[in-house]
Amino acid sequence: MYKRLTFIMFSIFFVLFTSVSFVMAGHGKGKDDKEKVAIVLASFGTTVPSAVKSIINIQDEIKRAFPGVPVKITFTSNIIRSIWKKRRADAKKWLNKGIPNEVLYVKNIIATIGDLVENGYKNIVVQPTHIFFMEQAQDLKSYIDALNSIKTTKEKWMPFNKLVMGRPALGMPGDKYNYHEDMEKALKTVSDDVNLAKNKDAMLVYMGHGNEHWSTGIYLEAQKMMRKLYPDVVTFIGSVEGFPGIDDLTGHMGYSKSKNIVLKPFMIVAGDHATNDMAGDEKDSWKSILSKEGFKVFPVLKGLGSNDKFADIFVEHIKDAARDGGIELINH
Repeated sequence: MYKRLTFIMFSIFFVLFTSVSFVMAGHGKGKDDKEKVAIVLASFGTTVPSAVKSIINIQDEIKRAFPGVPVKITFTSNIIRSIWKKRRADAKKWLNKGIPNEVLYVKNIIATIGDLVENGYKNIVVQPTHIFFMEQAQDLKSYIDALNSIKTTKEKWMPFNKLVMGRPALGMPGDKYNYHEDMEKALKTVSDDVNLAKNKDAMLVYMGHGNEHWSTGIYLEAQKMMRKLYPDVVTFIGSVEGFPGIDDLTGHMGYSKSKNIVLKPFMIVAGDHATNDMAGDEKDSWKSILSKEGFKVFPVLKGLGSNDKFADIFVEHIKDAARDGGIELINH
């Protein structure tokens, strides 16, 4: 009788214990869901199919660095997104060309973050792939700041726990991270470009994007640092928009002994600007202007995003942003 009673009591205890454990496990799972983390890769974007590979390469590098963490793509350029939207009318054509579904159906930053929140991701790191903190990166930050200003009456209805943004490739203004150090780290990844120019006994000329609204002095700083890091090759960095333009560069190129030029985009992708404004056959392209000046030009249609070492810069900037924001880049 005593043994039977002991067995019954043990059975009841076992059932209660497993039930409580199940409830606690369920509660823990809910907490894990609340802490789910995702990354948004915010690129200016491109409409050139071959150039998409540079963006995907960065995405792949980030995925390898943070397995189990979704990495979503958004384009910050309204014009580029509108072009992809029109191309959806013939979706099969573009998908057959190897365009990823998430590029063909790319969304803006608000919609991209909204989709993640809807799927339970409450901690989000937005990583821009822009070269420096200029117009597009500033606009992106304004979106992030606006979203972070949301304050619901009840904390449990907040759309996310933490939303942070990483630094562009060459850094950004501020005293948290020295942008000169970011710039030096980035420029140390382009040694292959320098070696190519050296092998052709050529100057290295980069075309940056630039803009008409923000100072583009970062290009002159980068040019100065390139010459310091790689004194054997004369490097120029200009921009297709704003200062310094190609006319600002050509006046100084005549002082070089070399009459050869390796011409490359100082951009994440070798997109429309690189294909047409830099390497096109039109008379106002950089290639044509430099050829007219008597230089032998070797255009290289390869964006910085295709350089694995350069892509890894964004991995480090994501780590910094997550650490500063108290986000653990792991999904359990």
